[in-house]
Amino acid sequence: MLWFGRIRWSTVWVAAILSLGLIWALPAVPQTVTFSSIEVRGNERVEDATVLSFAGITPGQPITAGQLNSAYQRILASNLFEAVEIDTRGGRLVIDVDEFPTINEISIEGNRRINDEVLLELVRSQPRRVYSPAQAEADARTLTEAYREAGRLAATVQPKIIARSQNRVDLVFEVVEGAVVEIERIGFVGNRSYSDRRLRQVLATKQAGIFRQVIQRDTFLEDRLQFDQQLLSDFYLSRGFIDFDVVSVTSEFSRERNGFFITFNLREGQRYELGNIRVTTDLPGVDPERYRDILRIRSGQTYSPTLIEDSVARIERKAIQDRLDFVRVVPQIERDNQNRLLNVTFEMERGPRIFVERIDIEGNATTLDRVIRQQFRVVEGDPFNPREIQQAAARIRALGYFSQSNVDTREGTTPDRVIVDVDVEEQPTGSLSFGINFSFGDGVGLAFGLTERNFLGRGQILAFQLGFGADNADTSLTFTDPYLFGRDLVGAASIYYRTTNQFAQDFNTQQLGFEPGLNFPLSENGRLGLRYRISQDEISDVTIFSSAILREEEGSKLTSAVGYTYSYDTRRVGLNPNAGINFEFSQDFAGVGGDVEYIRTQASLTGETKLFREEVGLTVSLSGGDLTSLGDTDSRILDRYTAGGRVRGFDRNGLGPRDLAAPNEDALGGNRFVAFSIEADFPLGLPEEYGIRGGVFFDAGSVWDLDNNIGTDGVPVDDSFILRSVIGASIFWTTPIGPLRFDFTAPLQSESYDDTRNFDVTINSRF
Repeated sequence: MLWFGRIRWSTVWVAAILSLGLIWALPAVPQTVTFSSIEVRGNERVEDATVLSFAGITPGQPITAGQLNSAYQRILASNLFEAVEIDTRGGRLVIDVDEFPTINEISIEGNRRINDEVLLELVRSQPRRVYSPAQAEADARTLTEAYREAGRLAATVQPKIIARSQNRVDLVFEVVEGAVVEIERIGFVGNRSYSDRRLRQVLATKQAGIFRQVIQRDTFLEDRLQFDQQLLSDFYLSRGFIDFDVVSVTSEFSRERNGFFITFNLREGQRYELGNIRVTTDLPGVDPERYRDILRIRSGQTYSPTLIEDSVARIERKAIQDRLDFVRVVPQIERDNQNRLLNVTFEMERGPRIFVERIDIEGNATTLDRVIRQQFRVVEGDPFNPREIQQAAARIRALGYFSQSNVDTREGTTPDRVIVDVDVEEQPTGSLSFGINFSFGDGVGLAFGLTERNFLGRGQILAFQLGFGADNADTSLTFTDPYLFGRDLVGAASIYYRTTNQFAQDFNTQQLGFEPGLNFPLSENGRLGLRYRISQDEISDVTIFSSAILREEEGSKLTSAVGYTYSYDTRRVGLNPNAGINFEFSQDFAGVGGDVEYIRTQASLTGETKLFREEVGLTVSLSGGDLTSLGDTDSRILDRYTAGGRVRGFDRNGLGPRDLAAPNEDALGGNRFVAFSIEADFPLGLPEEYGIRGGVFFDAGSVWDLDNNIGTDGVPVDDSFILRSVIGASIFWTTPIGPLRFDFTAPLQSESYDDTRNFDVTINSRF
C-alpha cells in the first residue's frame, strides 16, 4: 500500500512517490481509474455538494493520480477544513474531512491605549463564521500595524483559541502594547537661511513636549517623514531655493530605546530672484506684449513655482477669452548663476487639437454628479486643457466629501478625444461639535454645533449653532448653497435668536431675525456680498437707575435693511507666502420698511507679514465705522458701536460716551468709532514643541457721537472724540484643548471714568 501525501491508495496500478514536495516519478502515460461512487464523511456544517464541487470529480469518469491530487489540494485550499484525507475502497472514493471549528466570540486582551471598539473594526474574522488560522494571523498583523501607527513600534499581537463545546472556539488576540516611541528631538544640518525652530514649524512631525500624552504627532512614523521631506521642499522652493534637496534623513534610537532622534540633512543652495520676464509666440496675429501686461510677476521678485504656475494659467485664460483654443504655454527658465537670477520666457504655442469627449463619475453613492461636475471649468466638447483638469481635481479634493478622489484621463473613441474619469470614495460629512470659550469680559461660554456639509448630496451646508454665555444666548440655523443655480454664486439664509440678560449693561435685549444673502466673485481675490435683514429688536427691563437716554430707547422696533460687503483678501491665496492684506468695506441701509432708518458704513484694512527670517509675525490693522440716522429716528444702543474687542485693555463697554449723571453711569456706545492696532509675535526661546510664543502690541481708538446726548437730569453727555491708547504684552500658548492667550496691558491714554483691565485670558476650543 502506497501513500501520496495524505492520499491512501489500495490499488497497485499506480506508482507515485512524494518526497520534499516533488513528484519523482510518474508513468509516461498516466494510468486512470474510475469510481462508481463518492462518499464524503466528517462534515457537519458543510454540505456534501460543496465538498464535491471543490473536488471536481464526477462518478463514472476516469481520473488520473494527478487529478486526484489536484482535487485534494482544492478541498484543502477552501479553508473550510483543518484536515483532508482521500481513500479508495474498491470502486468507491471516500473523502474524510475534519472541519475547522466555528468562532464563538472574538475578544482582545491586554489593550489599554486603543479601545476594543477601534481594534475590533479592523478584525475581519467574525463570530459564527468558520475559524481560519490564516485569517487570524492576518488580523494580528493588522492590529500590530494599528499600534505602529500609534507610535508603539514594540507592540505584539498573538491570536489564541480557546476550545468550546460543539466544535466551537473563542478567538482571543493577546496584545502586548509596549511603550510609545516618541520623537525626542528633530534637528537639521545644512540650514543657513532658516533656524531649526522655523523649519520645525513646517513639519507635520513634532517633537515630544509637555503634552506628549495627548499630542499624537510626536510619535515616530516613517510614512510621515516622507511627507515632511515634501513639506520642506515646498517651503524652500516657494522662497527661491531652486537647488534645495533633502540629502538624507536619519533616525536613531535613544540610549533608553524609548525615543527617536531625527536629523534632516539639507542642501539649501542659493536663493534666486526673477530676472527678465518675456512672452513670445509664433502664432499669427497674436501680440505677446498684450499677454505680458496681464502678468503679476515682476523682475526682482523672489522666485516661486507658484508665480510661474499662476502666470501660465493667466496667459492660458486670456488666450481662451481671445478665442485662441489649444494654446499651450511652456515656461523656459534660464539661469544666471553669477547674478542669481532666473530669466523666464513664456512661450505660447499651438498644442494638439484634443477635445473633452465626456466626464465619467463613479463611486458617488450619495453626492449628485452635478456637485462634482461643478468643480470643472470645462464641459463635454470643450478643448482639453491638462492644467484645468489638475485644478479641478484639487477642487474636488478640497470639498472634503470624499476620503479618496482620483481624476485621470484616457483616450476617447478617437485619438483627438479624451475621456476624464473621476473615481471617488465618499466619507461622512456631518459633524457634531462642542466648544468652550472664556474671557474676563464675557465669562465662560459653551457652544453646541450640528453641521452637515453635503446636505442630501447636493453640496449644500446646513448648520445649527447654539451658544450659551454667563448672561447671553445665541441660536442660529443657517443654510448655504455654495453653487447657487450651478454658478460661482453663494446663496445663504440664516434665522437667529439672540438674548442678553443684564449682559455688561443694566437691561435685557432680545433679537429675532432672518437674513438671506448672496456672495459672488468680482476678481481673483475680491468678492461682493449682498444681503437683506429683517429683525425684531427689543430692549427691556431698563432700571430707573439707568441713563435717561437708555430709558427712552426701551421698547421693541422692527428693522428692515439691505446691505453689501466688498472684500479683498490675499492673506492665504496671494503669491507672497509671508505677507497679505484683507480689506473690507460694507454698508447697510435701514428703512426699507420697519421702524428705524439709518446708513451704517464700516471699513477695515489688515496687513500681515513675517520678518527676520520668518521668526517674527507682524500684523497691522485699521478700522472705522459710521452710523448716520435718517428721518426723525435716533440711533439705539443695539445699533451703535462699542469698544468691545477693538481696543484691548478696556472692558466691553469700557470707553466711549458715558452718562455720568445716572446712578449706573451707563456706557452708551457711539455712532462712530476708529481703531488702530499693531502687534508682533515672536519666539521666546522655549522649545518649539511647547507651543509658547510671546507678543507685544499697541492699540489706539475711540468711540464717540450720539444723536441724543441729553442724559439724566438734563446733563449733556460728553460724546466728543477722545483718543485712548494702550500698550501690552501677550503670551500665546497652543494647547490640545485650544489656544490660550494671556494679555497684560497698561493704558497710555484713558479717562477717569473708563473701565480698564490690566490682565485678560481667553480660550477658544472646539471638539
